[in-house]
Amino acid sequence: MNLGKLSITALLVFISVLGPVHGHAANKVIAAMMSSDQPRYREAHKSLIKALAAHGYTSANTEIILQSPNPDPLSWSNTVRKFNAYRPDLIVAYGASASQVAMKEAKGIPVVSVDVYTSEQPTRGTCGVSSRVPMITMLKILQEIRPFRRVGVIYNSREIGSQRQLEDLKKSAAQLGMQVVAANATSAAAVDAALTALLDKIDVIVATECGIVYRQFERIVTHAKAHNIPVVSTIPDASEKGALVSLEISPQEQGQLAAGIALRILEGARTEQLSLLTPRRVDLIINMHIARDMGITIPFPVLGNATRIVK
Repeated sequence: MNLGKLSITALLVFISVLGPVHGHAANKVIAAMMSSDQPRYREAHKSLIKALAAHGYTSANTEIILQSPNPDPLSWSNTVRKFNAYRPDLIVAYGASASQVAMKEAKGIPVVSVDVYTSEQPTRGTCGVSSRVPMITMLKILQEIRPFRRVGVIYNSREIGSQRQLEDLKKSAAQLGMQVVAANATSAAAVDAALTALLDKIDVIVATECGIVYRQFERIVTHAKAHNIPVVSTIPDASEKGALVSLEISPQEQGQLAAGIALRILEGARTEQLSLLTPRRVDLIINMHIARDMGITIPFPVLGNATRIVK
């Protein structure tokens, strides 16, 4: 049954006929919502389910509802309101935008935030797993490769994580004497307009984390490459898809860490007793194929720090 298509009335009827779930973790219900339907969130969710099952919370005794509503505030809010009617034991929200809405709209239901690009001071009461990576590290790597000065940033103002990445980039660029030129892309058409506005003004493009940029990523790379402008990103698998450099957090690690927090809540902990965990590992990935095609020489110190090299 697709909860996203149920009206509140129909949902309440559905709830009334639910029978008990048996097992040592009987009657446990987890509701999950994604900011957008991205593979990174799907992978994190699979990892979370696997980790919960390893601790006895399996499909035999735990119901997990996953929703991927339209990527807009009204759809996220409506989904959380349906969750409120369903009364799960906790809500797992993937992405900063879904997390922000869930924390605001959930009525007494604990929220675990996963893969959220937070500000330097996360919202009080947030618990879960951050996807924050140091943007200044990305810019310093670029400066080691070539004296890039004009940084184009494609972001989506409707997704708070993307907006926060832009803010971090502006702050870090100012420290390094670099200029940021930002272009807001809230649709596929807006991505084309953003590229048209940027390509004659910048030396490199940073593709921020958001659904529209993820879906249009290879298009961004193709257009940028035609102007011999490299693309860098923190989106998982960005280098495999044509980014020169990527700093990536493992979705699998995100899911495992989130499961640990979810377990504590299911066993009685309150969210105010928990915190927002930071990733233990951030991978630096270099695409040498792209570097060769663009005539870019990657200095040995940069290669030496790379976790993986795409050849």
